[in-house]
Amino acid sequence: MLTSLPKFGENLEINHLDFLKAITKSARSSILQMVTNAQSGHPGGSLSCIDYLAVLYSFLISQTGEKVVVSNGHISPGVYSILAEMGYHDREEIIRTFRQFGSIYEGHVTRHVRGVEYGTGPLGIGVSVASAFAIGEKLMRTKSSQKNDEQKVYALVGDGECQEGQVHEMINFAKHHNLNNLVIFVDYNKVQLTASLKETLNIDIAKIFAAGGFEIIDINAHDYNEIWSGLSKAQTSKKPVVIMGNSIMGYGVDFMQSAGENHLSDWHGKAPKPEQITDDLKKLELTAEEKQTLENFRKNFVKWQPKEARFPKSLSKIGKETGHDFTVDIGKPQLYGPEVDTDCRSAYGKALLDLATKNPQIVALTADLKGSVMTSFVSEKLPDQYIECGIAEQQMVSASGGLSISGFIPFCSTFGAFMSSRAKDQARVNDINYCNVKMVATHCGLSVGEDGPTHQAIDDKSSFLGFFNTMVIEPADPNQTDHIIRYISSHYGNFYVRMGRHKYPVILKENGSIFYDENYVYKYGKCDLLRKGNALTIAVTGACINEALKALALLSEGKSGTYAPDIELIAVSSIKQFDDTLLDSIRKTRKVLTVEDHNKISGLSSQLGFALLQKNIQIDAFENLGTDHYQLSGKAPELYHSAKIDASAIAEKIQQMLG
Repeated sequence: MLTSLPKFGENLEINHLDFLKAITKSARSSILQMVTNAQSGHPGGSLSCIDYLAVLYSFLISQTGEKVVVSNGHISPGVYSILAEMGYHDREEIIRTFRQFGSIYEGHVTRHVRGVEYGTGPLGIGVSVASAFAIGEKLMRTKSSQKNDEQKVYALVGDGECQEGQVHEMINFAKHHNLNNLVIFVDYNKVQLTASLKETLNIDIAKIFAAGGFEIIDINAHDYNEIWSGLSKAQTSKKPVVIMGNSIMGYGVDFMQSAGENHLSDWHGKAPKPEQITDDLKKLELTAEEKQTLENFRKNFVKWQPKEARFPKSLSKIGKETGHDFTVDIGKPQLYGPEVDTDCRSAYGKALLDLATKNPQIVALTADLKGSVMTSFVSEKLPDQYIECGIAEQQMVSASGGLSISGFIPFCSTFGAFMSSRAKDQARVNDINYCNVKMVATHCGLSVGEDGPTHQAIDDKSSFLGFFNTMVIEPADPNQTDHIIRYISSHYGNFYVRMGRHKYPVILKENGSIFYDENYVYKYGKCDLLRKGNALTIAVTGACINEALKALALLSEGKSGTYAPDIELIAVSSIKQFDDTLLDSIRKTRKVLTVEDHNKISGLSSQLGFALLQKNIQIDAFENLGTDHYQLSGKAPELYHSAKIDASAIAEKIQQMLG
């Protein structure tokens, strides 16, 4: 019977060892039954990690509630089984419903299961999230002036997973930010999905982490005393820690362990047949005394209870409704007059600085581009609210997800081409986890100019169209940018805000006053009527709005040889949601021209066309202007002219459509 919990640095006593033998027997039995019942899953790694998980949760997490991130999310049978042993979930329900339709016990760990901090699956992401939890702990202690009692953050990672580039990004990040409160366990069973680690890609994991400034603690992952000794040493380290857990895939189940000892991948992702587990289940049956030991532990020793994860509705106002103990002070918009020559990215940086000054929960992250994406304002004025990630966009976006779950409001910024391509998977997993990340991308579209097609993000909006909890926005000018940044700071959900590089005039009303003035109220999906008309609706986004206004000026001045037609000009801020301002205009004119600094295939035109079909809005003409091939280097005006999205091309298309 367990009589006490061990102390750091002390050897485990007989009652501790007997308890651990009982809990791991029960967990191994659960793992076998789970995957066999589901006839799918990953038993091998679950079994090689379970001894470490048992020590970690029984003697630490059940007492402190410190965060654990399982980056190798496929070992969910191991995680769910140990959470059940803590009394957090019903063991029989997990066994019965694992991987079944309608069950929260999904194939990879998920936040729907109490005790899981972040849902993982794609390898490499979880350790970045763990590093964010660790830096979040430091940020919270800094703001509260509490230097003591800094909680550790624990992460698990597979050995093959360490081949992922994102793991290397995390290593550099942890070293640079001195995350001495981060403890990573490597399940070093030397087996990957298809073959041994040596056969697949023979990397020296310990040397990789050591080169990154981690303290390396080498243990036998099936020796409880060594596991406890490793965790004890990690408590006093002045560096981030890696516990190299030398383990055996399938350990504790005879027919699986023999394959694991020979570094065969037979049981990495394969479920056994019912008849194969009969003998091992008998060996794993608990005695009456062992059952009583576990009941006594759950009743008398488990202090911490996990809370249900919150999944706030997107666009909810941040506050009690979203689980936050604060509301966001959005301040007052900064107005840019017609005399000001600026760009949207500068307006973003200034709005972000104002917001961060008023709200200590707001942090800015950048991937070595603070001077380009204008997070330099925060970096210079509020260094404690700025996190540099280096050239590591995947780390940045996953870390932002972790920070958002920790209660921060992260704004992460890089070029659109990198945010939407390199970090798309990371943004997708944030979306699945219902995070609250504000991705603000600059240098989008052809406006990036001379950098050429590798940097001209003309497919970035489409990268996020299929995400259910990520909103896509493109501001019209610096003034609307300011309003939008303040809006997304105070509303829950993931956002992708895209803007160009170049400067262009602020948008004015026909009387010459500022359109997006201090009285303007932004709402997601809002479309703005800039010019009234009856013959044709021009739906336009971003920088092309100014080109459309110039096109109308060209026509009205007679420079094109014709009188200005009766045109309705609508500024569209999102391609995922259109309001009645635009739809009613199209119902009236029955003719549509879309213009965008994006490809024609998967941007405004395709989304609006689909929306019209859904709404059963009948039209007589539909034309779109956008890029239809990769451009070369050049200045923004030259590229806009080449792609036929500048004022002259818009004016020409208007004449064609109106005859």
